[in-house]
Amino acid sequence: MAFELRELTVTEDRQIYGMAREIGPGENGFVNSLYTAGYSKFLSLLPVLRDYSAGRGLPPGHVPQTLYFLYADGVPVGYGKLRHRLTDSLLVTGGHIGYCIRPAARGKGYGTALLARLLGKASELGIERALLTCDEDNQGSRRVIENNGGRLAEVDNRYCRYWIDLMSVQAAGGRPG
Repeated sequence: MAFELRELTVTEDRQIYGMAREIGPGENGFVNSLYTAGYSKFLSLLPVLRDYSAGRGLPPGHVPQTLYFLYADGVPVGYGKLRHRLTDSLLVTGGHIGYCIRPAARGKGYGTALLARLLGKASELGIERALLTCDEDNQGSRRVIENNGGRLAEVDNRYCRYWIDLMSVQAAGGRPG
């Protein structure tokens, strides 16, 4: 299987829109930033989200975040948000990275592949330790995080907080420990 990680552009096509619609508004704490009421609204949202990655036009209290799509054999199977730094709020829920795999593609290892690539991008940004959070009962997400070297730091108010030491991932040749 050939994987490719692509950064959001302002000219995304109907494949990405279809994936966003399949994912729905969000679940398990993940907010689907691409979910809109129509293709024209989706297209108008893309430049806004692209600006967010450069820190332009951010809503109050938000940090720059870059969206990336995972393609498997040319088909988008999921996407993730890489937040460039943490706020007090993101330390509680959200963390550095949020990700989602489209329902039709779940259970095939795509989440693990997506997170591994997002961790590489986090390292490129200079993030040395990445925080990921998920609902305590989201066993799929917990496995994905643990498969990528996540170490459970705490469970608080039904949220799991995992840290991944990106320096040890780099030392292991780019693979999670």
